Amino acid sequence: MTPALKSSICAALLLATGLAAAATPAQAGDVTCNVPRKERQPATRLQSQLHHAGWWIRKMEVEHGCYEVYGEDENHKPVRALFDPRTLDRAATVQATPARTAPSARFDP
Repeated sequence: MTPALKSSICAALLLATGLAAAATPAQAGDVTCNVPRKERQPATRLQSQLHHAGWWIRKMEVEHGCYEVYGEDENHKPVRALFDPRTLDRAATVQATPARTAPSARFDP
């Protein structure tokens, strides 16, 4: 194998690794929402938005400055998701195990 070929292969592998890392969704531990309290939208607005999208919310709390939601998504799959409190956009999603998020009673605001 020539040095030029080795160099090309190494460059391609590095590029592929970088692209794979960029395509990986953010994990909950990687996300921090630095939003001052006065700029946060009310958690009840996120609750209502998710309810209208078909989510069932078991628990909501603030984690690393983000709204953290435990429940079931519109496909009835257990989910743990983080939302930016300023925009209410999803910052990260972690599929939760059924035993951890299975609600005993569904929360319906």
